[in-house]
Amino acid sequence: MEKQTFKVVVNHEEQYAIWFCNRNNPSGWQNAGFEGTQNACLDHIESVWTCGRSTGASMPRS
Repeated sequence: MEKQTFKVVVNHEEQYAIWFCNRNNPSGWQNAGFEGTQNACLDHIESVWTCGRSTGASMPRS
């Protein structure tokens, strides 16, 4: 079974989320320049998202 690859996306309010690499970004979300496993992406968000942090990162709704 192949592991799913994710990417970190960011919106105009500088909120971060993860999204599937093989799908187009949801409207209003741009690539943040990081790809990897789900856990690696969440770790990256934890290291860069310092403002407006909620209880956890989420996946944007399409």
